[in-house]
Amino acid sequence: MLMAKREMLLANDQRRKANDDYNPPMLEENAFRKHADAALESLKKNLIAAEDSADIEVEDQAGALHVSFEDGSKFVISPNTPARQIWISALATSFKLDWSPAKDDFVLTKSGEALQPLVARLINQQLGEEAVTLN
Repeated sequence: MLMAKREMLLANDQRRKANDDYNPPMLEENAFRKHADAALESLKKNLIAAEDSADIEVEDQAGALHVSFEDGSKFVISPNTPARQIWISALATSFKLDWSPAKDDFVLTKSGEALQPLVARLINQQLGEEAVTLN
């Protein structure tokens, strides 16, 4: 009887952990803002440096980064505080990145890509060439 109870508790703990891995607990707002501000500031600096090697223009508009292309298309990268995510609108798609404590970065759960490599991939896809590398 005691063994069955222990096994049941262990199984419940494993289910709870699996659920937490799939649906990580939401960050506190201040922690999210701190991580998002740092991530977007670093991204902005790297994108501005990439303007020299790629035909892009980067603007910071009220905390959202706008990446404009010669053909008139635009990407928008912005924090979404209520969802505790960074959202990227690019290539007619919305990408929603969650904070990953393990990677110490915002990550697209579906692909495992971190913010800067994902943005570099999307820009290069838009440009049709490997013009941008971001850390």
